[in-house]
Amino acid sequence: MDRQATHIGLPEVASLDDVRTLLRALPGPDEEARQKARARDAVLTKPPGALGRLEDIAAFIGAWQGKHPPTCERVKVLVFAANHGVAVQGVSAFPADVTAQMVANFNAGGAAINQLCRVFGHELEVLALNDLAPTGDISREDAMTEKRCVAAIRTGMGALAGQGDDNAALPDLVCIGEMGIANTTVAAALLHALFGGKAVDWVGPGTGLNDEGVLHKAAVVATAVKRCQDARSDPLQLLRRLGGFEFAAMLGVIIAARMLRVPVLLDGFMTAATAAVLHAISPDAIAHCLAGHVSAEPAHVRALERMNLRPLLDLGMRLGEGTGAALAAQVVKAAVATHAGMATFDEAGVSGKER
Repeated sequence: MDRQATHIGLPEVASLDDVRTLLRALPGPDEEARQKARARDAVLTKPPGALGRLEDIAAFIGAWQGKHPPTCERVKVLVFAANHGVAVQGVSAFPADVTAQMVANFNAGGAAINQLCRVFGHELEVLALNDLAPTGDISREDAMTEKRCVAAIRTGMGALAGQGDDNAALPDLVCIGEMGIANTTVAAALLHALFGGKAVDWVGPGTGLNDEGVLHKAAVVATAVKRCQDARSDPLQLLRRLGGFEFAAMLGVIIAARMLRVPVLLDGFMTAATAAVLHAISPDAIAHCLAGHVSAEPAHVRALERMNLRPLLDLGMRLGEGTGAALAAQVVKAAVATHAGMATFDEAGVSGKER
């Protein structure tokens, strides 16, 4: 699938150089909207700071949406599925066939993310990339050609932007998630290449590897990253050579969301690795993103700390599929609802704080 982003406000992307050009001209937050949120928060019927992070989240959402009051009625969850050639190295507890089987499960409504979206009223779209044909085995060859990497980025951009010419169809908040056997190996390779350290620092059990399996996985990651030493200074080339189709697509969503003023909720370990590619180019490139949760994958918390992202939830989850982000979206909804719906002291006839 190559869904070209033709939405108003999004230029055509035909190369990684085009992506680099976009990243040099990303819009910033609307500081007037942020200040309006702060001013309203100061006169709501509560002590200052009583809602803790909810107050910060409301101001954050308004600033990146570019409006006050912010809204969070329409939440869209995008799940990208892809396969990875490195699965042949035995780095996962499950076979690669599971990716296609889980896509069928998503489409039948039987996965965890389906239940969360149904109960919360989130929109859900699942996109299978490259017809689930695998990338190259990153321990031996590059994951993607530039053409295929860029096509996946375009698909991600188009998944958010659609094919129309009216921004009114955009969601208030987008959650990104993924599905792909062996993609924790890919995430670990990207993070190791971007942030350094030892391969074992970034490797965990994934879908259930034992200690021996984790050590083998670390060796595969180390081999892959060593093969790409010459690209360490170019994060987008690392994405092409070590990443996967779903990673490239999620990167496309993050870029499109920034340009179209849609705040982003990241899910787990794989979305953190995607964000890390952009962070390595410029920390500001992910300034419109919130970390939905911290997963039980050991290196996820380390990656978030490197990017100064504080997760909204910590529930010991490690499923992926956008599940942690979908749950965290309810926190964002609560923040926006309390900010917009509470009465001020004057409106409620409640005495304010004495000076």
